[in-house]
Amino acid sequence: MKPGKELLFCALGGSGEIGMNVNLYGCDGKWLMVDLGMTFGANEYPGTELVFADLDFIEERKKDLIGIVLTHAHEDHIGAVPYFAQELGVPLYATPFTAKLVNEKLDEAGIRHEIKLNVIDHLDRFELGPYGIRYVPLAHSIAEGNALVIDTPYGNIFHTGDWKLDDEPLVGIPATTAELTAIGDAGVLALVCDSTNVFNPKASGSEGMVRKSLLEEVAKHHGKRVLITTFASNVARLQTLGEVAEATNRRLCVAGRSLDRIIKAAKGCGYLKNLPEVVDFDTAMGLPRGEVLILATGGQGEPRAALARVAENTHPIALEAGDVVLFSSRQIPGNEIAIGRIQNRLAARQITTVTDRQAEIHVSGHPGRPELEEIGRASCRERV
Repeated sequence: MKPGKELLFCALGGSGEIGMNVNLYGCDGKWLMVDLGMTFGANEYPGTELVFADLDFIEERKKDLIGIVLTHAHEDHIGAVPYFAQELGVPLYATPFTAKLVNEKLDEAGIRHEIKLNVIDHLDRFELGPYGIRYVPLAHSIAEGNALVIDTPYGNIFHTGDWKLDDEPLVGIPATTAELTAIGDAGVLALVCDSTNVFNPKASGSEGMVRKSLLEEVAKHHGKRVLITTFASNVARLQTLGEVAEATNRRLCVAGRSLDRIIKAAKGCGYLKNLPEVVDFDTAMGLPRGEVLILATGGQGEPRAALARVAENTHPIALEAGDVVLFSSRQIPGNEIAIGRIQNRLAARQITTVTDRQAEIHVSGHPGRPELEEIGRASCRERV
């Protein structure tokens, strides 16, 4: 199938499921790919670690594929790049933070110099065949979450990627309501959007609110070691935790390779400039118990992550009865059993756990229904 004088949309992955986002647009003989992600299969498919979308359709038509545009750096949007980009043989496009993380993946795969990665630094419009493309910054649980405005001869597409509306995002400057309305005023043929929170009747909430709640929660546990687990990619949350550590007179200790990688990439792009100096494990364990704040990976129950090893008492970071673990993250569907297993191990050792059910220490990066309605009104208000 070769697109004719028409505009087509085809989701190869990510629609109606969590992860492996791969979207295709077809126009005047050419295909454009938006995102190339994967998902993790260990919980749903025992014995399988990684799951990819079926790309047979576009692999058979790769001579008509002209590029891959990446909206942001979450694994479900970029995780399949090192596995398929070389075979597809087309250039990639990304904003600076996403590009840094993609380049690391290409380096690890040994193919960085074989893939052309174009960094779109100033959100300038660029052309790819019959498509004109512009990034639109939106708040999300990672730095540089972006929507796309895709101009075609048959109308404009507003492809949201992953997003939320946040009046106090802490990192980055998302598009304003007026800027979104201007997109609608220019004419939008279709809004391509989804959300894992589509059944949530409330808005997702602000990162600013989480900062206030985390500060209050950590301050409650005077004299105890506090470990916080969150999504490593949430740069705004990392900034918040640095501020919480300083405000509660605690030194910050980081446990987890993915956290080290994200912090390095974020600083390289101008984020986390005020993150306090991080102490190593030995220093952290030598501090009085109430003078350290530990930031660790593993909030989704990953068996090899730092939190799982802390729970099993096999990590250099040690917690004792009375210490506290804060889950500043949501349970990704499918991970409930793995997360519960770690929480049970902590409870058996009389370590207190606090989740977003007990305190407002997390907000989602995905919109609830009120936000979906608002972006629909703003961006498509001229359409029937």
